[in-house]
This record gives sequence, structure tokens and C-alpha cells, in this order.
Amino acid sequence: MSEDIKDTEIKEEKDTPEKVSGSVEESKKEDQDKTTEHKDEYEKYCFMCRRPESVTGKQIDLPNNIHICNDCMQRSFDMMNNGNIDINKLMQNMPNMSGGNLFNMSDLPKEEPKKQKLKKKATAEKEEKPAIDINNLPAPHKIKASLDEYVIGQDKAKKAMSVAVYNHYKRVATDTMDEIEIEKSNMMMIGPTGSGKTYMVKILAKLLDVPLAITDATSLTEAGYIGDDIESVLSKLLANAGNDVEKAEQGIVFIDEIDKIAKKQNVNSRDVSGEAVQQGMLKLLEGSEVEVPIGSNSKNPMVPMTTINTKNILFIVGGAFPGLDNIIKERLLKQSTIGFGADLKDKYDKDRDILSKVTIEDLREFGMIPEFLGRLPIVFTLSGLNEDALVEILREPKNAIIKQYQKLLALDEVKLEFNEESLHAIAKKAMEKDTGARALRAIIEEFMLDIMYEIPKDDSIGEVTITSEYIDGTGGPQIKLRTEAVHHAGV
Repeated sequence: MSEDIKDTEIKEEKDTPEKVSGSVEESKKEDQDKTTEHKDEYEKYCFMCRRPESVTGKQIDLPNNIHICNDCMQRSFDMMNNGNIDINKLMQNMPNMSGGNLFNMSDLPKEEPKKQKLKKKATAEKEEKPAIDINNLPAPHKIKASLDEYVIGQDKAKKAMSVAVYNHYKRVATDTMDEIEIEKSNMMMIGPTGSGKTYMVKILAKLLDVPLAITDATSLTEAGYIGDDIESVLSKLLANAGNDVEKAEQGIVFIDEIDKIAKKQNVNSRDVSGEAVQQGMLKLLEGSEVEVPIGSNSKNPMVPMTTINTKNILFIVGGAFPGLDNIIKERLLKQSTIGFGADLKDKYDKDRDILSKVTIEDLREFGMIPEFLGRLPIVFTLSGLNEDALVEILREPKNAIIKQYQKLLALDEVKLEFNEESLHAIAKKAMEKDTGARALRAIIEEFMLDIMYEIPKDDSIGEVTITSEYIDGTGGPQIKLRTEAVHHAGV
């Protein structure tokens, strides 16, 4: 019996290492499968010319995760054959190279940063499901209703934007099913600062769940000069789409401060950040295939490139266009008659909606070239905000400024209230600053500073009411203690 027990123990000892080694090998295989699946998600690109495999075709795999396209490999062979390069002499002249190799493979980067990888395009089986379903596309009135929850006023602008976006994505979804090809409806927004141009675009992209890139035209310059290339606009869109080219090709690009690239007047030097940028943007707005650097704002040999088709990308440009109102006034006064029925020179000085009378000729005189304007068929304006509109902006939207501060104080179990007179006092101060809705937060931040500092000190404070006297500097806010609130409730 003792011998049998020893035999069984020996057998068990022999079996256990094999089982353990088998489980280790299985776990290694699972890890390898996961890494290969993760790598397969992204495209290979050539180490020499930086082009992805979708452009070059099948690439040659080398150690340390290096890939070379057939063109670069053939070019290297041709150079060595035609140039009669003596590799032995070349190696002798390079004593610093380890192991006598032309270059040390271990010194090369084993893996490129994730942000510079390009996702593979979907296969034919996955492409059967369209990226945008026309049946689930929200109608213009639903788009406007969603904008109404966040943006006060600007009904004309919201209608124009809702219809243009709806028609654009209908065009993308149908993908020209018949011989009638629907042209792209790029938009230009004109409005004073703080009227809600950028905010409307952000809400729109959030509603449609499409990639959005917001950039300023001030940093753009002609190719070859210091500054961002025009293609950097698409680089930001590609990055926001997770380096997915197909998703980026159905996104929205909003270029702010477009009035800063107007043609400079009476300038003898080369206009690299004005008219030249407008001419460079023509191909983007029209719809063409553009080579875009991945994970970088400028083209350089060490950054991989990919091709994006801008045919289905919706471009929205916006700007305040300072001085455009004077051009409109001059045109309107020239059309007036001479004599007793003539218009006075100051007739349009107090007109807050003067920008709504803009024409293409006014924009051309401002400095926008006609080819650029021709690719922006939809032009609409945003009106300046009056006192009543600013009061509504303070309290009506979903994320109104007052609601934000009420939530902050509610976390300290303190109730915050603004009476009607205080809201109008804040709006009057914002009108004096003449920076639109942006002035509201600056004013409230100034008056709420002391309150937000003092309240956490005193646990007895239960309610704070902001009055117009506190805004005007002639009094202070009304403060109710918790004991007073309980006493009044008992009465």
C-alpha cells in the first residue's frame, strides 16, 4: 500500500508542472491574440514615406514593428544598384554603428504614439449599415426646438441653421441616389461678439452626435509660412473623430474669426494670412481629396499622412465683421434721395439689426473674395442683444448662469435668489461693456466673489437674495439665517 501511495504522489508531481506550463502558454496565446486584435484596428504605414497601407498596398514587415512599402523598397534597391554603393566601405566609415550594421534596429521606436495611428476603414460587410440613417434624422423644427432650450432669441438664425443642416445630412444619407446631385450647403454666420455663434454650433454637433472641430482663422497662413497650414482644420476634425476617416468625413467644421482673413487694403507686401488663406480654403469648401497629417498641425516627414474627402463635411464660418455696419450704412444712404424726403445721416446709427441688411457686395467690399463667398451659399446674421434678451439669457436656458450658481450654493445647503430688479441691473451693466452675453458671467463673477468666500465660513446662513442695490453698489445682499427660516415656517 505504501508503494502505491508513493507512485501516485510521483505521478501527481509529474502532472502538475505540465498543467501549469500549459495554462501559462494558453494565457500567453490569449494576450497575443488581444494585442494582434488591437494592432489590427489600426493601419500600417511606411517607415520611409509615412503613407498608410490603404494607399500603398501590401507592405513589407520588418523587425521592431517597422513596415516598408514596395515603392520605397524598390527605390532603395535601385539607388544601391545604380549608384554602385560599396556597402563594405560604407560600414568601415561608420565605426559608431553597433554590430557593423548600417543602423541599429533597437534604437528605432518600437511603436508609434497612439494619436498618430490611423484606424482601418470598415470592411464591405460593415459598410452595409449607413453611418447616417435618414429615418432617424431629426426634422428642422426638432433641431430648432433643441436650440431653443439653450439659445435665447435669434429665431431667424436658428431656422436657417436647422434647415441647412437637415438638408446637408439628407444629402449625405442619400449619397446621390440618382443623377440629380445635391450641392453642399456651407454656411456663413455674421453677428456681433457674444451673440451665440460658437455656442449654437456646439449645441448642434452635440444634438446630431457628429465629430466637431472648432478652430480660429487667425492662426492660418499660406503654405510655407510660419503658422498653421489650412489642412490643420481637418487634422483637428480627424483627431476628434478618433482618427476614424469615415467618421471625420461626415463631421462639422466651424471656423471662427473668419473676418480676420479678409483681404488687406493698400498692402504692398504679400498677404499670407488674408487673401491667400481664402484661396487655399476654396478646395476644402468645394469638396476635394486633401492629404492631412495625423496628430499634427503641419506636414513634416516624420508624421504619417492620410487622405480625407471633404465632399460631405459641413463647413460653417462665423465672424463679428467689425466695420461692416459702416459699409452697409454708406450703401443705404447712397440709395436715399436728395431733398426734403432724404434720409438723415444718423438714421441707421442706433439700428441694432443693421447687419441683417448685409449683401454679398458689402462682404466683397469688406475684403472677402467672390470665389470664397460663392462657396458659402447660406449667409445669415445674428442680431445684437438688448436688455430684455440678456435678462432671459440669465435665467431661461437649461444651463443658465444663475442656475449654475444656485447649484453651487445648494451643495452648501444655501438657497440663492435673484430678484427681478437685480437681473435688469446686471443686464444694464452688460450693455455698457458691449461684449454681448460674455459680459454677464464677468459681472456676476465679480459680485458673487465675496458671497462665495463668506458663506462656507458661517453654517447659520440659509438663504441669500441678490438685490439691485447690491449690484449698483448702494447696498448689500439680503441674508436669512436658518433659525429665522425655521421660525417663519413655524408661524
